[in-house]
Amino acid sequence: MRLRTPLALLGAALLVLVGPPLLSAGSGSDTGTQIPGLRFMVPNTPGGGYDITARTAAKNAEDAGLTTDIEVFNLPGAGGTVGLTRLVGEHGNGKVAMSMGLGVVGAVHTNKTPKTLADTTPIARLTMEPDIVVVGKNSPYKTIQDLVTAWKKEPGKLPVGGGSSPGGPDHLAPMLMARAAGIAPKSVNYIPFDGGGELLASILGDKVAFGVSGLGEYRDQIDSGELRLLAVTGPERVPGLDAPTLREAGLDTEFINWRGIVAPPGLSDAERDKLVGLATKLHDSPQWRESLKKNGWHDAFLPGEQFGTFLAEQDKQVASVLKELGL
Repeated sequence: MRLRTPLALLGAALLVLVGPPLLSAGSGSDTGTQIPGLRFMVPNTPGGGYDITARTAAKNAEDAGLTTDIEVFNLPGAGGTVGLTRLVGEHGNGKVAMSMGLGVVGAVHTNKTPKTLADTTPIARLTMEPDIVVVGKNSPYKTIQDLVTAWKKEPGKLPVGGGSSPGGPDHLAPMLMARAAGIAPKSVNYIPFDGGGELLASILGDKVAFGVSGLGEYRDQIDSGELRLLAVTGPERVPGLDAPTLREAGLDTEFINWRGIVAPPGLSDAERDKLVGLATKLHDSPQWRESLKKNGWHDAFLPGEQFGTFLAEQDKQVASVLKELGL
């Protein structure tokens, strides 16, 4: 059976909105984007996708003159829901925001947390990117076909690592791969790590048979030869990388991840509009355009209420995928 029903909805909702650069450096004081004391929370460990996105966004915003001295800090735990709970507790604080994505949507379901993304103020969806399937340079698996052949023989004995909790993107992607390969998702030995930084050490140390994570997190290790890229989970190959899509490799499925920004509940209209305006000006800046290109991220910008509508849809779709996979 083709796995395109709820999963396709996950991918289809990721509309790419591209606009021309509208900003020159040093415009923060003119546009009202200055937010003194802004703190940007990362709800997982350093080196993961949320962390890289947050630190890149903060640097680009400062370089573009939109605001100054953004503090980026990490508050990991429970797939991002520790950070989510903290964010919701910052009710009415217009000087804190959180980097997040599909992983937090899934973690809310699997951890059954009382606080959800519906309790936050949506600021913007920023990017989307495919996940990647990687092994260490000394792995016996030279191709995705080699890996799948071994995986089908003894699925429980080939641990797969991901930088997200169950229900997150790095968990859903290998489960969908398994289903497409004829492997029962419940038989997959999935080992969650709190971000791509923690996962990387286990892949390089051969503690997992293979890893699934975002391209932007491991591009340097792939380019240096420390990691071997076996496949990308998106609908198309990634320019400059010699790796097939899952469909090209005979697995009839695809998967796309996304990341964005949310803020606490209870903000005034002015506070919300200033954060949305900062994200919008960041999106339009040449600095951000260059970062998209460098990290292999696709522009998926949705501001404010549009992002809120998307979050509500994603919540329903993740629940549907988890149910369909028996997870």
